[in-house]
Amino acid sequence: MQKSVRYNEGHALYLSLVARKEGTKRGILSKKTTENSRWNDKYFALYQNVLFYFENDQSTRPSGIYLLEGCTCERVPAPKGATVSKDMVDKQQHYFLVVFGHDGQKPLELRTEEESDCKKWVESIQQASYSDIIIEREVLMQKYIHLVQIMETEKVAANQLRTQLEDQDTEIERLKAEIVLLNKAKERMLPYQTNQEEEDPDIKKIKKVQSFMRGWLCRRKWKIIVQDYICSPHAENMRKRNHIVFNMVEAETEYVCQLSVLVNFFLRPLRMAASSKKPPISHDDVSSIFLNSETIMFLHEIFHQGLKARIANWPTLVLADLFDILLPMLNIYQEFVRNHQYSLQVLANCKQNRDFDKLLKQYEANAACEGRMLETFLTYPMFQIPRYIITLHELLAHTPHEHVERKSLEFAKSKLEELSKMMHDEVSDTENIRKNLAIERMIVEGCDILLDTSQTFVRQGSLIQLPSSSERGMLSKVRLGSLSLRKEGERQCFLFTKHFLVCTRTSGGKLHLLKGGVLSLIECTLVEELDANDEDYNAGGQGFNHLEFKIVVEPPDGPAFSVVLLAPSRQEKAAWTSDISQCIDNIRCNGLMTSVFEENSKVTVPHMIKSDARLHKDDVDICFSKTLNSCKVPQIRYASVERLLERLTDLRFLSIDFLNTFLHTYRIFTTAAVVMDKLADIYKKPFTSIPVRSLELFFATNQGTWGGEHLNNKSPRLCRKFSSPPPLTIPSRTSSPVHSRKLSLSSPVSSKAGVLDLSTPSSSAANSPTSSHPPSISSPPPNATKPPSGFSSPPPTSTRTTLTITTVLPAAFTISPQVLSLSPLSLSLALSPSLSLSGFNNSERTCDKEFIIRRAATNRVLNVLRHWVSKHSQDFEMNSELKVGVMTLLEEVLRDPDLLPQERKATGNILRSTHTDTHTHDAQLKIEDILQTAECPKAECFESLSAMELAEQITLLDHIVFRSIPYEEFLGQGWMKLDKSERTPYIMKTSQHFNDMSNLVASQIIAHTDVGSRANSIEKWLAVADICRCLNNYNGVLEITSALNRSAIYRLKKTWAKVCKQTKSLMDRLQKTVSSEGRFKNLRETLKK
Repeated sequence: MQKSVRYNEGHALYLSLVARKEGTKRGILSKKTTENSRWNDKYFALYQNVLFYFENDQSTRPSGIYLLEGCTCERVPAPKGATVSKDMVDKQQHYFLVVFGHDGQKPLELRTEEESDCKKWVESIQQASYSDIIIEREVLMQKYIHLVQIMETEKVAANQLRTQLEDQDTEIERLKAEIVLLNKAKERMLPYQTNQEEEDPDIKKIKKVQSFMRGWLCRRKWKIIVQDYICSPHAENMRKRNHIVFNMVEAETEYVCQLSVLVNFFLRPLRMAASSKKPPISHDDVSSIFLNSETIMFLHEIFHQGLKARIANWPTLVLADLFDILLPMLNIYQEFVRNHQYSLQVLANCKQNRDFDKLLKQYEANAACEGRMLETFLTYPMFQIPRYIITLHELLAHTPHEHVERKSLEFAKSKLEELSKMMHDEVSDTENIRKNLAIERMIVEGCDILLDTSQTFVRQGSLIQLPSSSERGMLSKVRLGSLSLRKEGERQCFLFTKHFLVCTRTSGGKLHLLKGGVLSLIECTLVEELDANDEDYNAGGQGFNHLEFKIVVEPPDGPAFSVVLLAPSRQEKAAWTSDISQCIDNIRCNGLMTSVFEENSKVTVPHMIKSDARLHKDDVDICFSKTLNSCKVPQIRYASVERLLERLTDLRFLSIDFLNTFLHTYRIFTTAAVVMDKLADIYKKPFTSIPVRSLELFFATNQGTWGGEHLNNKSPRLCRKFSSPPPLTIPSRTSSPVHSRKLSLSSPVSSKAGVLDLSTPSSSAANSPTSSHPPSISSPPPNATKPPSGFSSPPPTSTRTTLTITTVLPAAFTISPQVLSLSPLSLSLALSPSLSLSGFNNSERTCDKEFIIRRAATNRVLNVLRHWVSKHSQDFEMNSELKVGVMTLLEEVLRDPDLLPQERKATGNILRSTHTDTHTHDAQLKIEDILQTAECPKAECFESLSAMELAEQITLLDHIVFRSIPYEEFLGQGWMKLDKSERTPYIMKTSQHFNDMSNLVASQIIAHTDVGSRANSIEKWLAVADICRCLNNYNGVLEITSALNRSAIYRLKKTWAKVCKQTKSLMDRLQKTVSSEGRFKNLRETLKK
């Protein structure tokens, strides 16, 4: 019996010698022994499909042979228990494994030190195994079988054709015989006629050419038709449409796989783990984390099967019916999206359990997860609805309007957008409630106002609270600007739609509410810029760079106080003041509209605006973008001048963003005279100038009553000159002699602030220094004239009751030039008549609303003028006619006998600001004077001036230069046009001033004759540049560094050699700061700090 396999040893030794000389791959490899699992270095040589290994590279006789036929080779990670020698400790090893193609054969484990050698050995062994050749052989074999089958089929077809040909030959012979018989019969019938002569050969050629041309023209015509269709937009749209459908199928396949991994590798194993004896997670937590994920997976598996069935019928693609089936079932996403944030919180809490965390990492290590975490899979369903909307949008873009599926796809897209909007609103509301609750838990004392669901979070951040005027008097100036005050005064501020919270943060992260740190915005007035006469102005301009703003609080049950806050930067201050002013405007507008229309609805005005799609629908002369402004309504993308002026005076919109944007850019598309005429029309004739859309909102309760006399041009109430407040002598319908009626300006949460009490007299308003009219109004005498049209006269049998009205106005309604965020509707509440409209007829309610419209129009005009005069004073400095027009309008407002005291005070303040700007402008230095000074320099020694003085003067000049640039020159990139000198003259003057300053610095350095003096001059100007940096004058820094980089200065090698290293490093830092790389990236980051 043969015990071993014999082989030709001599031939094997010959092949080993050939392998050592001509082998495909040769080198030293470490081989793992099977006895003691140790690694030994061997010399390996590969020849064809035989692998020899020797004891060393000098050995002539191989130690072993491996046949690589049918084996596989692949790289493997380092084994955990691998033992290495001492000289291999510091070297990284790369392992690979040779697996043979039959059972019982242990794999060959090898390793090498170089990764490149490892890759080459793996590739060489893969080629030596002939696996590619075997696969190719199988492919060729299949092709051969296929060709054989084709050949057999062709043989059968050839036999059939041969049989048909034989039948055709028989038929031809039969027809020939018939023709011969017919010819013989013809000859017998026409014996005397000779056979016709054969056709002319030239005629045959002509016919042949004509036939060829007809065929060629026909083929060319069809070729052109096909090519035109291939290049047509319809064919291109169809190709893109098919591509979108195929991508949708691929995306749906991937999404179903993701859901399958979520359910099969996480949900079901965790359910089983929750049923174990020692569960790492409870069933409730599993349900909270995954919710209806399994149902979503089943739904999309059905949808995916339908998509694949449609693809099988390509090119006929009908998808609308699938979406019709899918749409009703997509409501399950609402519950999943609403629960998503909570599920992530539950998962984070469960991860605190070590057993669960270990088990979850085990599941995530599965190859099907591809390194993704459970949170990633839970997030995938959140994006599916938006993905469908985008896909349908792209599909509709390439679907013809006459396509049979067009309407169905548009309907599916609209339904998905409605569902997405509903889900977004629910998620926003839920996140807002969770945000409020999180902040409430952080406050140690608690805060009940955050439990109100209508309280919406706006922003939070760190601000520094400056001490009040009384506290500041006890502090020294050194302490006032010291770092200790900034640390002690740091506050965590939270802005909500109705309240403003001021807290301090402890070392543990908790928050403590300050005493009086809960500010109700209905009681607040925002002052963006402190006046020089303000008692809180002492620290305003002395080290804080006008970064402070003040909130004046006038609670109804306590003394008034103010909170002065300091922002870290101008951008932060602008953001805080804009949001606070917007919240104050919205809450006051809500209180007014809720009180006036309380009989109809309790819906607040911003929600009415946001929910009314007609207000933000694109039209021929206006288009909206998807970006929202501070009122959370779409911004205007472009519009006509008429629509922009209409939006400016529309009483429904209170956006500070739009007002600022309009005042910055109106010079491009209109003139100041047009804007002034519009404001004058709004003031003088509010009911004819205000858009009908705006009036529809205010008179939604009784639109039918505004058909005749109320909107008649001859009505005395339409003209401001004859306007008067509504009659306050009201017929009593009850036995009570006096009606006590109140109007609340606040939200439902805080209903005690800002109340107009008409029943109890008060001496505060009567003694107010701002009041120019007596506060009490009695009924007219019996012989008084008849009330204007629109007011109902009391019946003769009724008893007239005289009401003494006292208006108790909070400080929030006081207007000053510095208060830039007052609601245009807020002041109208001061004289709004009583306003619980339950006891009056329709005519009296109409009068109340009409009076509110007139007051709102007046305040809107004053609000626009206040912003215009305070923030854009250059318009009035450069246009004397505009200034005269504004002063004339303000003087006309002051002559109005029905003007409220607060309106009168605001008008006077704006008028005084206009006069102040005139006197200030006369004393200011102009840019023309600066440029004229540069043209005619005076002999002045710069050596006598210190670096501080030079830096301050350069900063002052740059401030005057930049301040003189009008806003309109920054629009349209006029400085890059050919007529830049006419379009942007002041920007061109700014460039000239920059060049003059740079020339001055360079000339002052070159003026020195010796090297030492020039080096000292360079060091001095760099010190000036550093001081300019400290003064935040980066334009001055750029002027000096550009002068030093000129060739006339830069090539002074001996001079630069004497400049000290500290000065050179300072120059490098300054140049890096103002470098133009990355569109001045470093400078922008520096300005943000």
